[in-house]
Amino acid sequence: MTSLAPKYYRTVREVRGPLLIVEKTKEVGYGEIVRVLDPKGGERSGSVIETGEGYAIVQVFEGTSEIDADKTAVTFLGDTLKIPVSQDIVGRVLNGRGEFIDGESPVVPDDYLDVNGLPINPTAREYPKDFMQTGISAIDGMNTLSQGQKLPLFTGSGLPHNQLAMQIARQAKVPGKEEEFVVVFGAMGISYEDYKFFVNNFEKTGALSRSVLIVNLADDPVAERIFAPRLAMTYAEYLAFTLEIHVLVILTDMLSYAEGLREISAAREEMPGRRGFPGYLYTDLASIYERCGRILGKRGSVTLIPIVTMPNDDITHPVVDLTGYITEGQIFLDRNLHNKGIYPPINVLPSLSRLMTEATRYTREDHRDLSNQLYAAYARAQEVRNLALIIGEEALEESERRYLDFGNAFERRFVNQGFEENRDLSYTLDLGWKLLAEYVPEEDLTRIPRKIIERYHPRYRHKGAVKSEEAP
Repeated sequence: MTSLAPKYYRTVREVRGPLLIVEKTKEVGYGEIVRVLDPKGGERSGSVIETGEGYAIVQVFEGTSEIDADKTAVTFLGDTLKIPVSQDIVGRVLNGRGEFIDGESPVVPDDYLDVNGLPINPTAREYPKDFMQTGISAIDGMNTLSQGQKLPLFTGSGLPHNQLAMQIARQAKVPGKEEEFVVVFGAMGISYEDYKFFVNNFEKTGALSRSVLIVNLADDPVAERIFAPRLAMTYAEYLAFTLEIHVLVILTDMLSYAEGLREISAAREEMPGRRGFPGYLYTDLASIYERCGRILGKRGSVTLIPIVTMPNDDITHPVVDLTGYITEGQIFLDRNLHNKGIYPPINVLPSLSRLMTEATRYTREDHRDLSNQLYAAYARAQEVRNLALIIGEEALEESERRYLDFGNAFERRFVNQGFEENRDLSYTLDLGWKLLAEYVPEEDLTRIPRKIIERYHPRYRHKGAVKSEEAP
């Protein structure tokens, strides 16, 4: 009779960073779950990240501290890593290994899903189109987010990206379908102070009741940081494509994730690519980003906002550069706006949502044209600012001064808003019209059709027009 007892290998050749190199292995597959017994009798988990003839490299999720190669046993469990999923996961806080850290009891799983996900057949994908509201004017009005879109936020050290991420997580919704909306928030490599900021805000505002919070701290094992975003995407896929709920995934910070990937790559002694990152960085990032979207016949969707810090504000950094290739636009946080006291310091000129044209088909008829006009006016204001640096404001013509005033008002009243301020889209669009009416002559509104001007411009607005509360 064949024994079903697991086979333990005591052939760990080397402990290298978060990795174990195990020799004399047989029939071991990539991604296979691993159980590691350390010298003190403790049990750790991991997965196979490389196999070859007679060897396997194991990534240990809990780290390899106090592991002695000569006294460690490893067994391969013959299956890929699967996590328990349930609708009851909503409202919970987990660490990067999927363990609950909120003091509540574990949930009863409805299913077990592969943490690496399943590829979506391209022919089964539905084009992202419907509008998702964030409550942030610079995003909703100027860089509109579609359900199923991946729209990264590029930031710099010291800029308030954590506050903005928290505000979006708290305010985001699908208008008219608020009860069918969940936020999955994944934080990687964050400090304990940032962890408390996120948890306290989620709990204080009640946003936790419709969220899943996954936290990997800076001093947690690096292997856990690699696991965390895949954990977040797996929960999102289950909620969206099984329970048919609209899901917004926010991942912060993808630079921390990529640096963890670089650390593991160095431990594997792989040939480094740009700035020491592995050559497969593009493929690895795509394996996360491309898991968002919509599927034909499914009501749910997965929308993704990955946050990426630009070291030294360098937009050519590999993680930033490759994220831009894979995703559908970008939101830029600007240091000059931040120094002016503007929050959120979103610079709308280099920002872009490539799916905005489609999303604005489902908002208000003036949205797209108004956005184009605001862009043109703000770009003109920037040109006048540069000119004023050369010739001085006193030498500017009256029309140029009006655009200079528009630029200041646009930043101070449209882009700038409070951390607790949640603006609906009608309010944002009405505010844009108010600024144009105050500073831009009507004959300069060349980006807006005449019929739209006569319907929405404050000078002509009639009783039947939809109007939100008075914009400031």
